Amino acid sequence: MSQQQRQYAIHWLTGQFLNSNQESLYRDAIKTRVRFESRLVLLLVSLVFAMFGITDYNLLGLTREYYLLLTLRLIVVISCLALAFAVGRWGGYSRNVWLHALPLCILATGIMLIVPLRPDSLLTQITAVVVTIMGFYFLIPAPLAMAAITSLYLSIGFVTSVELFAEVSLADTVRLSLLLFMANIVGYFGLLRIEFLQRKQFALLQHEREQNNDLLEEIKRRKSLEAQLRMVAEKDGLTGVDSRNHFMKRSEALLERAQVENTPFCLFMIDVDHFKRINDTWGHTRGDFILTKIAEVCAQSLRPTDVIGRFGGEEFVVALPHTGPSDAQAAAERLKKNVEALVLADELSELRLSVTIGIAAAHGEDDNLDSIITRADNMLYEGKRDGRNRVVMCGEGMTS
Repeated sequence: MSQQQRQYAIHWLTGQFLNSNQESLYRDAIKTRVRFESRLVLLLVSLVFAMFGITDYNLLGLTREYYLLLTLRLIVVISCLALAFAVGRWGGYSRNVWLHALPLCILATGIMLIVPLRPDSLLTQITAVVVTIMGFYFLIPAPLAMAAITSLYLSIGFVTSVELFAEVSLADTVRLSLLLFMANIVGYFGLLRIEFLQRKQFALLQHEREQNNDLLEEIKRRKSLEAQLRMVAEKDGLTGVDSRNHFMKRSEALLERAQVENTPFCLFMIDVDHFKRINDTWGHTRGDFILTKIAEVCAQSLRPTDVIGRFGGEEFVVALPHTGPSDAQAAAERLKKNVEALVLADELSELRLSVTIGIAAAHGEDDNLDSIITRADNMLYEGKRDGRNRVVMCGEGMTS
């Protein structure tokens, strides 16, 4: 037997889950329905039991037995109404099961006590007992064991009352016992089948929910993986700025928009000065740290709308939409000064960083991103040839 089969296995005699935790889950799931149905049925049963007082009056008149029966019916009705309120508020099979047993016991006791007060109407009472037994099994919500015990209590008590207070032969007593026994057999196995089917349905629903939860977890996990893969594809793993491919994709879209809207567009190529010497002197770990600090300075010095990417090695590239050459040069100067002002800790405290920046602007609708990058790259190398730590603007003859 698999783990799932063991988890949802049902006892062949009681109709309950063998797994106590699973049975508790089932009882908690039906608690609201059980409370509502129990309250409704007890109100209905109280009404029917009280209405039989009219039959008592027709049969007995205003006699001592009638008043005793009336008192009995009032006690049963008031008790059932009080229990209907209690069950509706606190009932449930997972706890307070006795609340569901009390109405059955009270009704059974009340029916048994009618026999000594109305022995002449035995045939009517036998019919009422059979109907009550069926009601215990199928109408009033109760666990199978509780319904069976209270039905047997009613059957045995009724037969005993008949034997003690009604003038019936032994053969009639045996026939009555067989009738009530058969009513209990039919009720027991009928309710057993219902309990079995209800728990099977609950097990299927639980299994479906578990599968749905597993599916949702798998979807969530895959979305997380997709987000991580997208992050790896779109972001540089070291500095956190855009990867080269993602930068190209975003910048091409910005350039196309600038050409459509006829707005200015500029681009930086940034190189960390003497980066090879830094790597050779302090090691690649410190070199990587410096690249992350340069990336942070770029992000702090530029606008949120500007796109920053790592072009490769110690080179960064920046796309500046809605930015003309003069504004681009001012932004580059600000960035260069912020890098110069960067203070490092520990053994790097004496190191003074600098960058060289080449700037190129878009020239009309026929220009493309690759050509702009090439022009900015040429300006970058021109600045490096002229001594580094400078900003060079393409086509403007401006160097600082």
